[in-house]
Amino acid sequence: MENDLLKRVRKIEIKTRSLSHQIFAGEYHSAFKGRGMAFSEVREYQYGDDVRNMDWNVTARLRSPFVKVYEEERELTVVLLIDVSSSGIFGTASRSKREMISEIAATLSFSASANNDKVGALFFSSKVEKFIPPKKGRSHLLMIIRELLEFKPQNEGTDISQALRFLTNAIKKKCNAFLLSDLLDVNQDASPRYDDALKIAVNRHDISVINVYDRRDRELPNVGLIRVKDSESGQTFIADTSSRRFRNSYSEWNRQVADKSTMLFRRYNVSNVSVATNGDYVKALLMLFAGK
Repeated sequence: MENDLLKRVRKIEIKTRSLSHQIFAGEYHSAFKGRGMAFSEVREYQYGDDVRNMDWNVTARLRSPFVKVYEEERELTVVLLIDVSSSGIFGTASRSKREMISEIAATLSFSASANNDKVGALFFSSKVEKFIPPKKGRSHLLMIIRELLEFKPQNEGTDISQALRFLTNAIKKKCNAFLLSDLLDVNQDASPRYDDALKIAVNRHDISVINVYDRRDRELPNVGLIRVKDSESGQTFIADTSSRRFRNSYSEWNRQVADKSTMLFRRYNVSNVSVATNGDYVKALLMLFAGK
């Protein structure tokens, strides 16, 4: 059992490390390096300097214009917010949502590590299940990957607000946080339940959202009567998928969930992409990096 896990960890390490070095390292650096700037010194104002960087205290004291000079911080902090709720076990393609999230998270981890950044992970369901504080090093990354593959949550539901609030309280310095989730955490009107928590988090951290979904989350095939179970609530019911009205209602509800989530991210200027379990997450991540 332990040997099998080590083989799985090694397999995903080889695949995602290769992707991060060959494809994402440059894009990751361009997207996130330079976003964190540290104060270095003050110097006399020169023509063309940004007046927003004026140091008014020094200017007043010396009676000559001075500006603050910043330099790129040599390291950033990346925190992965991993949705481990029960809806993640669903998948009708070659992998489940949880498996897709794990692979994307591993790729992001190695991309950050290649840029000498610290990486941490927060696993959440309806509660914060586990927090791995940001650190560097191969052994630390492999520990995160091991948890991605094997972690067993104690709760089944989804509460993104809990994860965002924990991030806001636990990480004081500005970080780059990636929320990886199917985003099935909504009110009865299909609006996101995590609006307030996101509003607070984006004022402190750089938040990016990767929405992982399965095609059957959004559209049902016509296969007659089926027994459906909500993996988070445990409720079961019989659905008549031969009914066009039922299928259309199902698709419309999920379209509203997706649209209202997108509207929320646009309101708070949060970069986001969606990727299906049978889709190409490489393309999705490149789009996310390009939009930073």
